[in-house]
Amino acid sequence: MSSEYGTVMVATLAVPFEEFESGLHTLEPPAGRRLSHLMNSDDGTTVVGVFIFDSKESYLALADKPEQAEWYATNIAPKIVGEAVWHDGFITSDS
Repeated sequence: MSSEYGTVMVATLAVPFEEFESGLHTLEPPAGRRLSHLMNSDDGTTVVGVFIFDSKESYLALADKPEQAEWYATNIAPKIVGEAVWHDGFITSDS
């Protein structure tokens, strides 16, 4: 079993999924990020993102960068309705 740290984001789309997804590719993958998954829910408006890092320290280092906040405000926030809900914590996997 492995244990990493990450965040799960749940948001309501204000734009088509493909447009939202393209916003994620405007930035190089950050240091320490192991993988990410994005789900376009069957309801057509809910998007769920899972972003896994090698450690809590890597995740917090990214979260504390002013340029990350600016990137989010420019590329993601305008494409969702209201605020995203974020759940941070340790992620355990059996693979």
